[in-house]
Amino acid sequence: MSKLILCIAAFISLSLPSQAAEVSVAVAANFAPPMQRIAAAFEQETGHKSILSFGSTGSLYAQIRHGAPFEILLSADSQTPAKLESEGLGLTGSRFTYAVGRLVLWSKQPGFVDEKGQVLRVGKFDRLAIANPKLAPYGAAAIQTLTQLGLLTSMESKLVQGENIAQAFQFVATENAQLGWVALSQVMVDGKIAQGSAWIVPFKLHAPIAQDAILLIKGRDNPAALALMRYLQSDRVKAIIRSYGYTQ
Repeated sequence: MSKLILCIAAFISLSLPSQAAEVSVAVAANFAPPMQRIAAAFEQETGHKSILSFGSTGSLYAQIRHGAPFEILLSADSQTPAKLESEGLGLTGSRFTYAVGRLVLWSKQPGFVDEKGQVLRVGKFDRLAIANPKLAPYGAAAIQTLTQLGLLTSMESKLVQGENIAQAFQFVATENAQLGWVALSQVMVDGKIAQGSAWIVPFKLHAPIAQDAILLIKGRDNPAALALMRYLQSDRVKAIIRSYGYTQ
């Protein structure tokens, strides 16, 4: 965050009464598990409450464009916050990368996915879940990975598409799809795959999933929004984010 935003945040925190406030946060679906923990810790430490709304980055962007009362966006890419800034809907200088995501090929079945992803070539499965690549950056990364592996054409008939990464995860979690492309944060807890089997996709197979936060114009005068933007860059929050498999 720019020095200007930090100065504004400090001024507001000193000049306004010390009372709890609420902040409305639009959160990319892949970041739901860590953000729920972060919001709880933020409320405990500051008294401010975060009202969280989850969805695909494309869907959240459309809601913001149509006047949704969000004050912060935690995107699954860097392009959407930059676009909101250029359109006058995001505060100039407030953008920063809060996490770099990891794409995984995941199955609920232990041992089904091997550590090199060869299951895509030799495994027996009928459905491969994926988030909508037009709305969800993780879906776009999955398409890039299949293209790099030379498997996109052969996999197209097996793809089962969810609107966002949360829906793609649910397809696999309920075993309506034997495996799928999900975010590492959805299947990792405290640095370990919580259940099933997974292949963490090498960075070289898709463009980096740099996830940016931006303070939206509607939140520029809200002390809770300014406090949360600072809190997201704290060492405590960075440790939580890393525990879900993100890099920074």
